[in-house]
Amino acid sequence: MTDPYPPSRWERRFDRLVEVVPFICLGTATVISLSAPDQLWEKRLVTLGLAAVALAWILCAHVLLPARWRQRTGVTVVHFVGVLVTAAILTLHDPIFAIHAISGFFLAAQFAPSRWTFAAVATTSIVLYGTVLDWSEANVQFVLFHAAIVAVQTLSIGGGVIMSIKIEERQLKYRKALADLEAMMEENAGLQVQLMTQAREAGVLDERQRMAREIHDTLAQGLTGIITQLRAAKRVEDMRPHVDLALTLAQENLTEARRSVQALSPLELEEAHLPEALSAMARNWAGGSGIDLHVEVTGESRPLSPAIEVTLFRVAQEALTNVAKHAGASRAGLTLSYAGDVVLLDIRDDGAGIGPESGRGFGLSSMRQRVRGVGGTLEIESTPGEGTAVSASVPALQVVPA
Repeated sequence: MTDPYPPSRWERRFDRLVEVVPFICLGTATVISLSAPDQLWEKRLVTLGLAAVALAWILCAHVLLPARWRQRTGVTVVHFVGVLVTAAILTLHDPIFAIHAISGFFLAAQFAPSRWTFAAVATTSIVLYGTVLDWSEANVQFVLFHAAIVAVQTLSIGGGVIMSIKIEERQLKYRKALADLEAMMEENAGLQVQLMTQAREAGVLDERQRMAREIHDTLAQGLTGIITQLRAAKRVEDMRPHVDLALTLAQENLTEARRSVQALSPLELEEAHLPEALSAMARNWAGGSGIDLHVEVTGESRPLSPAIEVTLFRVAQEALTNVAKHAGASRAGLTLSYAGDVVLLDIRDDGAGIGPESGRGFGLSSMRQRVRGVGGTLEIESTPGEGTAVSASVPALQVVPA
């Protein structure tokens, strides 16, 4: 798997430097030592032998180990101690190998960031000065001076290593935060486009459903009434009353069609509140259908939200239309009840009832959608031959004063 936050160029270069520095230091010191003109062959053979041991240690204790092992703290400590021990032996053999001891400062970075970094730097400094300097005539001032040098080296080198790693860690956090922010912005942009598309599609669907309901509740019902009156006119000699009523229905439904397109409330609700509008609509319905209709309002009536009043008006209108078209009823009742936090609307008839297939018609579906749209519920109870009862319950949301 690709690392989403790979090491920086500085980190990669420094890691490679730490790997090769022991080889460079050991090789440089070995070449200088062997090239000394006054050195005996016996000493050169010893130098080669010790250098070979030091090289073998670096290879076996670090380079040739599996990568997962090299990351373990115990393996790192053993490798570091072995390098310093071989460097100390070589330096005691020939002071020029102090160059090899310097590689301990670079290896100390493998312990960072922790207190072991300072311990590794201090150990390297002690090995370096302890093997190079002549301690046979050392005094207190000499010891304190070099102790101060070791302390300064430990703080400066160890602190520098830790500070550089901390800075790199902070940069890594910044890079990660920036990458997360960019990913979040891309995700938000995608979500915004998706939400806009869904909102647009939902708006189109809602408008289609609204127009379908309005057409069904106005034009379809009006045309049904017109057809009924024209058919009645054909069966009687004096057709004028039926034709006049059909013309009136046509004019009213033309007005309602225009109001539906403009998304306005029914005309009855603009001129009165819900109880009066239902009563007026019921009188017109009873006159056109010839069915005895009883209207009753219970509870303390009060102005409701336009959406609530339109919903109840349309439900009553659709339910009465179904009674006239399908029920074959002789009597019907409409009750509007103001009951505290809810308003109840009940339409009953003594007709033939609703069969299972009729219950899935568009009119009933339209009523359910309207009532659900304002947070209400709609129940339909019907028994074949015993009539139908339609009950709507909606929250009594009142008009908010301006």
